Amino acid sequence: MKSTVRDVMTTRVIWVRKGASFREMAATLREHRISAFPVVDDAGKVIGVVSEADLLAKQALDGGEDGMPGMITGLLRRREQEKARGVTAGDVMTSPAVTVRPEDTVEHAARLMYTHRVKRLPVVGAGGHLVGVISRADVLAVFDRTDAQIRNEIVGDVLHREFLIDPKEFTVRVKDGVVTLEGRAGTAVLGQEIARRVRHVQGVVAVRDRLSYPPAG
Repeated sequence: MKSTVRDVMTTRVIWVRKGASFREMAATLREHRISAFPVVDDAGKVIGVVSEADLLAKQALDGGEDGMPGMITGLLRRREQEKARGVTAGDVMTSPAVTVRPEDTVEHAARLMYTHRVKRLPVVGAGGHLVGVISRADVLAVFDRTDAQIRNEIVGDVLHREFLIDPKEFTVRVKDGVVTLEGRAGTAVLGQEIARRVRHVQGVVAVRDRLSYPPAG
């Protein structure tokens, strides 16, 4: 069974409004020891995200781009220069924000974090309203499942219910989240599909396909 964002997200969220000052944002990051927070409008809808990286340009420029060596200034992209001159959350935030919904899978959230190179994602409900946040640590919590829980799902849900296969036809071993499949599959296509499906079981770290197949033809 797939875990959803709702299962692991944090509902006590630190956020700021668009008009929050630079000093307020820096203090919020330090006080709560977080790397980023959502920016919401007056209706509570997420309109952007401010991260440490968004605030870093001002510190790097040390009061303005004129104070930096020419080579470094030339490497700063226009948006980074704009952020360096920003004084409110609306000036420095990254928008639109990359968000997820409570019903999305944890796997989907992890993929977004990896693709966009972010450490946390705002969770939005109906109408884009902020309802929580999910972090990398929350995503990795799915690997807390025991080997027995993983094996039971593979045997009972995947093999028996989804593929309608007698689990006794296969040997399923799980050690530290690594699954080893042994047995004789009816066809190569079936065996590959079983291995692919097992890889997507929550908590599985890797799959060792030791299945054998009947000779071709």
